[in-house]
Amino acid sequence: MSTGIKIRSNGLLVCPWGEGDTDYAHYHDTEWGLPVTDDVKLYEKMCLEGFQAGLSWLTILRKRDNFRTAFSGFQIEKVAAFGEQDIQKLLNNSGIVRHRGKIEATITNARAAITTVEQHGSLAKFFWSFEPADSPPVERPSQVVAKTQESEKMSKALKQLGWRFVGPTTCYSLMQADGIVNDHLSECFRYPEIEVARKAAKKSI
Repeated sequence: MSTGIKIRSNGLLVCPWGEGDTDYAHYHDTEWGLPVTDDVKLYEKMCLEGFQAGLSWLTILRKRDNFRTAFSGFQIEKVAAFGEQDIQKLLNNSGIVRHRGKIEATITNARAAITTVEQHGSLAKFFWSFEPADSPPVERPSQVVAKTQESEKMSKALKQLGWRFVGPTTCYSLMQADGIVNDHLSECFRYPEIEVARKAAKKSI
């Protein structure tokens, strides 16, 4: 058995990081690693990963609905049109992370996302172009890395397109969360499910 795998009371094998909190466990079981090819969802996730910098993902996860309301459902065109009045409103919104730099980056990133789509066809095509050619199954938690050569290349390319708060670690978090890589432990019940979903998703890009 993989070192670090957890066994739930019902016998289900799971990654250890989601255990101990019901919100985290639900996120692990239903969302993390599931491939995303929708541009709005990819933009949202990249922005939320940026907000997460210096905080726990659980903090962002619990505020996610508030973020969605505050940022017009992360509709790219709508956020791109936000101005100073919108920024002040967001800074007064206690339901989100009130960090001016991250708020401004979310607006900047909407505008950069439009440029990215114009140049690459879609955010999905752009983000998935950084999928590793070879990504062997993860056998133990210690094998999960914070960044990779691919995430460093993605970060560099995003910055050239005008994106902010998109360092290599943030980019790799998006790759993990949105199925561009499958970092569930190989014995986790979600690993084979994610692999099947990844194959299907790539056909739609």
